[in-house]
Amino acid sequence: MENKHVGYLLLGVSILVIVIIFLFNSTLKEIVVKSCGDVHALSCPMNQTVNEQTYIALGVVGLLIIVSLVLIFSKPQKEIIFKTRTIEKKIPRKKIDTSDLKPEEKEVLSLIINNKAVFQADLIEKTGFGKARMTRIIDRLEGKGFVERKRRGLTNVVVMKD
Repeated sequence: MENKHVGYLLLGVSILVIVIIFLFNSTLKEIVVKSCGDVHALSCPMNQTVNEQTYIALGVVGLLIIVSLVLIFSKPQKEIIFKTRTIEKKIPRKKIDTSDLKPEEKEVLSLIINNKAVFQADLIEKTGFGKARMTRIIDRLEGKGFVERKRRGLTNVVVMKD
């Protein structure tokens, strides 16, 4: 629903509430006159309470009227629609020429390619090669420009070179 329509609706409800407040006020004034008498009606504490409650109710309705006028006279906001599309750029993978690699180098390289980055200790565990042998294999792969070794704590992380 537009703001203008809500404003008109709120203004109509406010006018209805004002009518109800005045009807309720006149009924209470009649009750005050009957209970306090004609002579003491104006000085009766109930009369003051009725007036205070009427002013509070009219103040609240006044706030509703102000809000409704703001809604009526405010400019309608333009509806902004964001269309989000995720465009994933497919990074073309380099064709890796593994024809001159030894079988164990191919095995280690395929593990690194599949895992993106892998600890050297995990490579040793997965392949079953010894530490020295794995170091030599990674040295050869690094020398050929396939992988890069990065120091992390007491171990190395082997990643594909960009």
